[in-house]
Amino acid sequence: MVKLDRIYTRGGDKGQTSLGDGERVAKYDIRVEAYGTADEANAALGLARLHTNTPALAELDAMLLRIQNDLFDLGADLATPEQENPKYPPLRVVQAQVDRLETEIDAMNAAIPPLTSFILPGGSPAAAYLHLARTQARRAERLAVQLAERETINPVVVRYLNRLSDHLFVAARHANGNGADDVLWVPGKNR
Repeated sequence: MVKLDRIYTRGGDKGQTSLGDGERVAKYDIRVEAYGTADEANAALGLARLHTNTPALAELDAMLLRIQNDLFDLGADLATPEQENPKYPPLRVVQAQVDRLETEIDAMNAAIPPLTSFILPGGSPAAAYLHLARTQARRAERLAVQLAERETINPVVVRYLNRLSDHLFVAARHANGNGADDVLWVPGKNR
């Protein structure tokens, strides 16, 4: 259980922060960048949920709430480096979370016509925020891959982020009336 009775500690005033195992690192460390970017995606999902809290999008809203919780799990996973014999077992993202995303993608996508063009981020407010979260999830994925080239991380983190961006793309189309309100890219339109 997390208990926060003090929000500020002054511990980061010199440009460092603590990881889950207590190690101090620079605030610009790639590990911090990766979990910080996942947190940005989570915040964008909070904005999207302001527009999915309707009867028509209730199922999507429930999915997004689950994903927000997953992203906290993912942040905790990335914030805790792999260790031999850790004092406490760290929270790790598991394959079942990736599998759930795939099941939800397939279910949403079944009702959406195939694309005939790339789409521009936008349409409804919910879709616009979902596209924002999608791009942030892609950035978090790139950072996690970069981190994995330097250190051992849970490989499920990269799979989760990869699938998450796909999920958010399909969710944005779902929020756009199952693609009816997607804004299509018209190549060379403004030449």
